[in-house]
Amino acid sequence: MEQVMHEAEGMGPAAGPDARGAAPAWRRRAGRLDAILAEAGRALRVLDGTVSHERANPAGPASADDPALSDAESRHAAGLMRVNHVGEICAQALYRGQALLCRDEGIRRVLLRAAEEEVDHLAWCRQRLDELHSRPSLLNPLWYAGSFGLGLVASRAGIPYNLGFMAETERQVEEHLDGHLNALPDHDRRSRRIVTRMRDDEIGHRTTAEDHGAAPLPAPVRGAMRLMSRIMTTTAYRI
Repeated sequence: MEQVMHEAEGMGPAAGPDARGAAPAWRRRAGRLDAILAEAGRALRVLDGTVSHERANPAGPASADDPALSDAESRHAAGLMRVNHVGEICAQALYRGQALLCRDEGIRRVLLRAAEEEVDHLAWCRQRLDELHSRPSLLNPLWYAGSFGLGLVASRAGIPYNLGFMAETERQVEEHLDGHLNALPDHDRRSRRIVTRMRDDEIGHRTTAEDHGAAPLPAPVRGAMRLMSRIMTTTAYRI
C-alpha cells in the first residue's frame, strides 16, 4: 500500500528490495583514512618481503656453474646487496609518500610506476641476500618510516620540486650502484647482473622525472640527502 502511494505521488518506488529481491547497493566513498591504511598495509608487506613484484630476476636461476665466492667475498657482496636493498626500501617509501598527497594525477602515476619498479629491485636484492646466506638490514622499518615522511614533506613543495626529489634520489642511487659494480667481486656474476639492471632502471626513473619538469634542488637539500645516504650505507652494510 505504501509503495502504491509513493508511485501515485510521482515519487517512484519506495526504497527496498528491487524486482529481483536484492537490496540496493550502497557504496562508501574512499577517503584519506582509507589511503593511509592501505599505505600502512603495503609498508608491512614491503618490510616482510611478501609484496608482489612483476619482473623476473635478471640474474636468472642459480646454477652449479656459477663461480664460487670465498667467505670474505660472500660477506662483502652481502653487505653491498644489503645496502642496495635498503636503498630500494627508501626509494619505495619516498615515492609512495610523495604520491599520497600529490594532486596531479599524471605525476602521481609517474611516482607510483617508479615505486612499482623499485619493488622488483627489492625482490631481486632479497633473493640475492638469501643466496648469500645473509639478511636485510635490521633497521628497515626506520629507513622506511623516515623516507615516507620525507616524501610527504616533498609532496608539499610543488610539482617541480616533488619531481626534483625523485631525480636527485635516482642520481645519487646511480652513483652508489656504479660504485658497487666496481666493488663487487669480478666473478660475482649474479650480483652484478642485478645491480646493472637496477642502475639502468634508476637512469630511466631520473630521465622520466626530468622530462616531466623536475627542478634542481637547492645545494643544501642535495647535501643533506648525501649526508643521510652516507649514514644509511655505512650502517646498512653491517646492520
